[in-house]
Amino acid sequence: MKHIFYVVVVSLVFVSCQQNKIGFIDNGTVINGFQKKKDVEAKFQSKEEAFRKKADSISKAFELEVKETQTTARKSSQVKAQELMSGLQQKQQMLQQQMQFEQQQLTQAFQAEIDSVIVDVKAFVKEYGKKNGYNFVFGTSENAASVLYGEEQADLTEIILNALNEDYNKE
Repeated sequence: MKHIFYVVVVSLVFVSCQQNKIGFIDNGTVINGFQKKKDVEAKFQSKEEAFRKKADSISKAFELEVKETQTTARKSSQVKAQELMSGLQQKQQMLQQQMQFEQQQLTQAFQAEIDSVIVDVKAFVKEYGKKNGYNFVFGTSENAASVLYGEEQADLTEIILNALNEDYNKE
C-alpha cells in the first residue's frame, strides 16, 4: 500500500513538473506572407483592373452621348431638350448604380476568399500545433497583441509560414 502511495505521489510530481509546450506566431506576418493570400490578391487586382477599364469605357461612351445629346438639345424645342436631358440623368443614375453594384460584388467576393485564407491558416496552425506537441500556440499582431513578450525560440512565425507555403505549393 505504501508503495502505491509513493508511486502516485512520484507520478503527480513528475506530471506537475512537466511544462506546457507553448509557441506563438505573428498573425499579420503569416497571413501576409502566405502565398495563397498573395495569389488571391493578384487575381482580384486583375479583376479590379478589368472593372476599372470597363467603367472608364462606359464613362467615356456616356460623355460622348452627353455631348451629342446637348448638341441635339440646343437645336430642339425647350420641352424636347428637357426630355433629352432627363433621359440622360436617368441613364447616368442607372449606370452609377450598375457600377456600384459590380464594385460591391467584387469587394464581397474578395472578402470571402480572404476569409477562406484565414480559415485555412487557423486550421493549419491548429494541426501543426497538434502534430508538434504544442499545448498552446498564441497569435499576436500589431493591433491585438495577446503576446507581449515571447522567447525567440517560442516564435513559430517563420516555421509556420514556411510550412504553410510548402503545403500550399504541393496543391
